[in-house]
Amino acid sequence: MRGAEGSGSWRPGAGPLLLGVRHHGPGSARAVRAALEAARPRAVLIEGPPEADALIPLATDQDMRPPVALLAHAADEPGRSAFWPLAGFSPEWVAVRWALEHDVPARFIDLPATHTLAWGREDAGTPPDGGADTEGSAVEGTAEPPEGACPPEAAVRVDPLAALAEAGGYDDPERWWEDVVEHRGAGEGDAFAPFLVLEEAMGVLREAYGSGEEHRDLVREAHMRLQVRAAQREFGDDVAVVCGAWHVPALRRKATVAADRALLKGLPKVKADMTWVPWTHRRLSRASGYGAGIDSPGWYAHLFDVPDRPVERWLTKVAGLLREEDRIVSSAHVIEAVRLAGTLAAMRGRPLPGLSETTDAVRAVMCDGSDVPLALVHDRLVVGDVLGAVPEAAPAVPLQRDLARLQRRLRLKPEALERELELDLRKETDAGRSRLLHRLRLLGVGWGEPTASRGSTGTFRETWRLRWEPELSVRVAEAGVWGTTVLAAATARAEADAVAARALTEVTALAEHCLLAELPEALPVVMRVLADRAALDADVGHLAQALPALVRSLRYGDVRGTDTEALAGVAAGLAERIFVGLPPACVALDADAAEEMRRHVDAVHGAVALLGDIPKAGHGELRARWHTVLRTLSGRDTVPGLLRGRAVRLMLDDGEVEQEQAARLMGLALSPGTPPADAAAWIEGFVGGGGGMLLVHDERLLGLVDAWLTGVPAQAFTDVLPLLRRTFSAYEPGVRRTLGELVGRGPGRGGGGAGGSTGGVPGFAEELDQERADAVLPVLRLLLGLDDPGPGGEKPGNELAGVAG
Repeated sequence: MRGAEGSGSWRPGAGPLLLGVRHHGPGSARAVRAALEAARPRAVLIEGPPEADALIPLATDQDMRPPVALLAHAADEPGRSAFWPLAGFSPEWVAVRWALEHDVPARFIDLPATHTLAWGREDAGTPPDGGADTEGSAVEGTAEPPEGACPPEAAVRVDPLAALAEAGGYDDPERWWEDVVEHRGAGEGDAFAPFLVLEEAMGVLREAYGSGEEHRDLVREAHMRLQVRAAQREFGDDVAVVCGAWHVPALRRKATVAADRALLKGLPKVKADMTWVPWTHRRLSRASGYGAGIDSPGWYAHLFDVPDRPVERWLTKVAGLLREEDRIVSSAHVIEAVRLAGTLAAMRGRPLPGLSETTDAVRAVMCDGSDVPLALVHDRLVVGDVLGAVPEAAPAVPLQRDLARLQRRLRLKPEALERELELDLRKETDAGRSRLLHRLRLLGVGWGEPTASRGSTGTFRETWRLRWEPELSVRVAEAGVWGTTVLAAATARAEADAVAARALTEVTALAEHCLLAELPEALPVVMRVLADRAALDADVGHLAQALPALVRSLRYGDVRGTDTEALAGVAAGLAERIFVGLPPACVALDADAAEEMRRHVDAVHGAVALLGDIPKAGHGELRARWHTVLRTLSGRDTVPGLLRGRAVRLMLDDGEVEQEQAARLMGLALSPGTPPADAAAWIEGFVGGGGGMLLVHDERLLGLVDAWLTGVPAQAFTDVLPLLRRTFSAYEPGVRRTLGELVGRGPGRGGGGAGGSTGGVPGFAEELDQERADAVLPVLRLLLGLDDPGPGGEKPGNELAGVAG
């Protein structure tokens, strides 16, 4: 090889230059670059899928920014995909860039993705998705199959780093690798020495542990040997191979061409498409489930990008982050942390401070010994949320290009860091963002998740939690089978889902999604299926579950200006069927069924209230019909007490019954002839779900509950106690405390409620307690900005009394 003379440890003519690396290791990346500069090969072969050879030139595009990944997905099998992630500090990425910068051919030599994807399909128990990747371990050597696959039980698990670290006297493989490789500066000694040493170590390990080879590794290595031979025929021995260190002894081993081809014969195949996709540092971490992941991608990126004074620059970056979080961190803190990290490294016998030393220094100096801010440093810097980018020239399905166009037009940039987005649907841009996010959700692309708004609760407001994950690129590619634009694909997917839906609730939810996503062409198909399903479904529970979604859809239609007349008719018809079928369905239910039916009753009550307020519904009498149903439920002895009590409560909330009538109904339900369990269920239905304030403000109802509870026989009290505790434990602490005070005063002493007698207790009497009122007036004066009292200490005048009034 050109430029390799005099290197001493590697000579031209000795065969291809095999550079065994650790995936995503900055030390390996620097060593690869130094070795390539010294050897100047005529071709560079890299472990990776050969289908990506045509994508290699894009690596030097000005819009290409790592971390990125090669994505392969089965064209005819949605959900089956594989990733080959590459960071800026990955040795493979450095090799690709070096080859392109020096006009040297670069090729991938691993097993083609068409076989890798087919292997995942044949594995028993392998999920159809999950992002399989071909990189098995930190040094590509634990004989692990692609991520998501199920390896044979007989496969031997060997961690090469752990074995080498143990031999070197280290109990932590990561620390051993950092000391031996990552902290080795560029240009230290022979450029080829680390690779020769690592090759020898891997050879010994493979001999000692039987190489841990399973059939897949043997097949992959056979394919790589064939590709190396082909390159040697074309370029001679001036060939450099960059691969996982575990494979180097196998590539060096002599094997016949016939034997290698025999291993590749009859491999399963699928049609695979390949492209570049953005990746994130977080997805490079081992915590994400990535088989070849590392613990600290952000730290490794820093080591690779900042070879000069990395510790000082890292601690400066940490200080900047903590300052952004309003923590007091000065330059003196940084200086002291640098000193402490160096001292710890010397005490531990390390050549340079590593991540553990800098972390301990940050905890002691900048975080006052607390792990809370340290967790932020780990999340934001040690791991990080760096999101890569790929150029527009990268292959993409038409749907992906349309999505990118919409993202630019709506100024909605994909970001790896989770963030909240508040939308005002009265603004055209925000309405467009809402449509896009809802359409993507229909397509299974979960870029955003709706969340509760912290501000207005009106239907013109939406709050989304956004976070772009690399897997979403796969979902977009797979959704391309539905159409070439987001609108067309979402419409086709909605129509197909409507026809395939089995439950009525699925169709009503789909109708709601169509309105949110504004899919006018899909809505007629969904409505036709909805009408058919509703006509055939006689289960009141199913109908009750379906109605709220329809009513919400009517409200969404109002704010989005969508014609929902047909939907209003279906909703009204559904409500009528519920009114007819609900009373018979509530008879003779056990406790669990009654609780489920109570939830249905609550849902229908809320839906009817909204439906009656919508002019398009044209059925203002629905509320009156519903109140008739509730009155029927409240008076039937065959209906469980939980539902009877709930019906009375709902009518009381709507003003259909007066408090005196509600008290009479409660008195009947809690009469001595009622079984204690049924009476307790009635109480739960009536005062559950925020009904505690009723008892606070109406002591007649509280007195009835108190009198009934004190009269429950001892043998029945234990049976009803869990139910009552469940009911009252749901109240706010202040409500429970007030109820306890009222009951503690005894009958006729609380006052303040309708019909309750007054006993002159301070704070509960009908008359104003002047002394207690005067006590708060000085504070009110300060809050309202009134003038301070005069020197004589006069009491506040009438102007404050007027404000209070």
